[in-house]
Amino acid sequence: MSSASSVPFGPFSIPASHVFYTSPSASTHAFVNLKPIVPGHVLVSPARSVPRLQDLTDEEHADLFRTVRAVQSKIETRCSASASNVAIQDGLSAGQSVPHVHVHILPRSTGDLPEDAIYAEIESWHPWSGEKRGAVAGGKMEMPEVRVDRTTEMMAEEATSFRALFR
Repeated sequence: MSSASSVPFGPFSIPASHVFYTSPSASTHAFVNLKPIVPGHVLVSPARSVPRLQDLTDEEHADLFRTVRAVQSKIETRCSASASNVAIQDGLSAGQSVPHVHVHILPRSTGDLPEDAIYAEIESWHPWSGEKRGAVAGGKMEMPEVRVDRTTEMMAEEATSFRALFR
């Protein structure tokens, strides 16, 4: 894990206590989600804040997807999942909620959600205006009421349990 007190995520800072994996090159971080759609829903993001996949260097791109593969495997095992949704909204028009490349990993089990409901849930989580969407205010992301914010302590506890998967 990073020795910094936080890692950047677009205009936000993710506390180091919520980061459970940092790649060997320190180019990519995995962290727990404020409002997970399913248990084990995590995010993987490059350390450098860029809005689009095309903005990553070849090395950053490769490191991001090596990390996605490693994290997905461990999280699926930990959550007793048989599959995962791996999702990227690459740019504002694609529904990207934070202007920093990030990959959602959602461990899945048969019957956990209605078919394809996961995409509507991911798309409903935006920090800009709209009926089901929140707004960025003072550096805090306001989220729709569909999912409830977890406490910092809850997120740190989950990150600690996930961190143990990589020892």
